[in-house]
Amino acid sequence: MCRIGAIKSKNYIQPKTALQLMRSQQKGHDNSGFAMVMQDLGGVFEKYKGLPILSMACTDDGIKLAEDILHKEGFARVFQWAPQVFPRDGLKIEPMPNYVFQVYQLPKLYKYAPESEKEELLVEMRLKIRKALDELDEGFIYSFWPDVVTLKEIGDPSDIGEYFDLWSENKDFSAKIISAQCRQNTNYDIVRYAAHPFFLQGYTAMANGENTFYEKNKNFQKNLYKGYLGFESDSQCFLYTLHYVHKVLNWPLIYYKHTITPLSFDEIDKREDNAVLSKIRSSLANLEINGPNTIIGVLPDGSVFNCCDSKKLRPVVVGKNNDTVIITSEVSGLNDVMPERNWEDDIYTHEREMIYVNNDLEVQRWHQ
Repeated sequence: MCRIGAIKSKNYIQPKTALQLMRSQQKGHDNSGFAMVMQDLGGVFEKYKGLPILSMACTDDGIKLAEDILHKEGFARVFQWAPQVFPRDGLKIEPMPNYVFQVYQLPKLYKYAPESEKEELLVEMRLKIRKALDELDEGFIYSFWPDVVTLKEIGDPSDIGEYFDLWSENKDFSAKIISAQCRQNTNYDIVRYAAHPFFLQGYTAMANGENTFYEKNKNFQKNLYKGYLGFESDSQCFLYTLHYVHKVLNWPLIYYKHTITPLSFDEIDKREDNAVLSKIRSSLANLEINGPNTIIGVLPDGSVFNCCDSKKLRPVVVGKNNDTVIITSEVSGLNDVMPERNWEDDIYTHEREMIYVNNDLEVQRWHQ
């Protein structure tokens, strides 16, 4: 099983909080990996808010491959930072030679380009770098996007935290949103790309559970957008559907829930918006999901949401205090990280709702 969690705060927080959240739920995962996406960055990255950050794990040749591709396209590196590592005998971790976080200035040609063109350029560069790395087996690129860094690793989460010194206070490496998961994709071959959270063009998604409509989702999605590729995990489909519904189709977020877990035809007929819901169900039937799962997502504007399968077969809880909201798999995580909260205000998302957290940390419950 997976255990997942997203922390959204008014203050900058360090990865140790996400590690602590996951460690409290240790009985629910298999200690095979740790991955996180950090958004709305502080520390050394705070002054580069508008510039894309390259997040990679690779060989020396992999660094050169990526840098050559970006320089050829006119990107100029303006800053780089790498976590200090502390290897020791006995750590259960399969580290890569290099962990790369580089900030780039966009090509001069794009200085006055529309945001949509800049966004597509960043996706194209990520795909080009991924292809080059894959062909020569030189590493992995996880994200290339402003105000975002991604780290994925194989091994015991506690040991991964020790290796990267993530258990310590480190104001250089902080963010206001951290999404994390403690498990590699042990249902299939272990591939770093398969580790949640998944990221694309400002969207982050992760899930605890299974998607038994994976093949149907994949076959439909792989022709919808150039960024829908890999499919190393059935849960990647959740991200691609989120991106397609909210970004490509530009629909309100609530229709993501209506797409992945549509109401029955009898329920649709009784609603005022039955024409819209019927069209969604008929045109996007191949994006419906099945199986036990709960999904946590982050949108490009920094808002966070949660929804579950139509039978609510995986646990999830939402808790908050004055400056932080946490969505996670088990209440034990909340109790450890946020013991002072009012427990009576905790929300256990049910099967026909979405929990939405805006940038004022207002927690909304949207009924499907």
